Amino acid sequence: MAYITVKYYSNALNRPTSFELMLPGDFRQDLPKPENEHQKRPTKTLFLLHGYNGCAGSWLPDYFADVYNIAIVMPNGENGFWLDGISTGHKFATLIGEEIPDYLHRTFGLCNGPDDTYISGYSMGGFGALRTALAYPDRFGKTGAMSSALIVRGIAGFKPDEPAPMANYEYYRECFGELDKVIESENNPEVLIDKLLSEGRKLPEVYMCCGTEDFLIEPNREFHRFLESRKVQHIYIEDKGIHDMVFWSDYGKKIVEWMFG
Repeated sequence: MAYITVKYYSNALNRPTSFELMLPGDFRQDLPKPENEHQKRPTKTLFLLHGYNGCAGSWLPDYFADVYNIAIVMPNGENGFWLDGISTGHKFATLIGEEIPDYLHRTFGLCNGPDDTYISGYSMGGFGALRTALAYPDRFGKTGAMSSALIVRGIAGFKPDEPAPMANYEYYRECFGELDKVIESENNPEVLIDKLLSEGRKLPEVYMCCGTEDFLIEPNREFHRFLESRKVQHIYIEDKGIHDMVFWSDYGKKIVEWMFG
């Protein structure tokens, strides 16, 4: 497995940025070469999105690259909720939905379509993985969302003078746009689901999981019920756990197995 930091100029962010990239295939000659069925097909790609206050490489699943013959892409989304924010240079949805896949296709021959390009993440990254796959179903065929920060309904109608434990009004407005209209906007994954269904388009395959002691369990249950109400096939799992890397490491392995195994 090769580990590369890719630095380039981002037109989505209007500045230089970087992402981390793991590539399979550099095996030691003094050890038996591990062989499995995954190495007999072209390399597939997994985008892995970090959570709030995280960064690229917050979680390093290096053993996946060679075992499953996959490239693992870890972008830097700052605290932008993987959305196109209001301010110039805050287009994080465009960054991961268009710019980096196009760059990888041109430069490394990766990201050739939804059948070989998947996306996963935890917390803010779980929201980002869901929302990005639904916004770009022609690019991402599967999405794995762990402990997703599905906060759209929680911040809808939020006012400037309201107290907030995690972030203030200006932050939520920058990421999600006008909060009085956020439920009807395409920053709401529910809106994207209804749009794809009304257009008769194929939806990405969805795997969701959340810990039963996680503070985000209720919005995950709500989104699960929404998917059921729309008869959208998906995997939804609740298991003992809190909002931490123990849970994400465990289910990250299960999601990769589901995606590529």
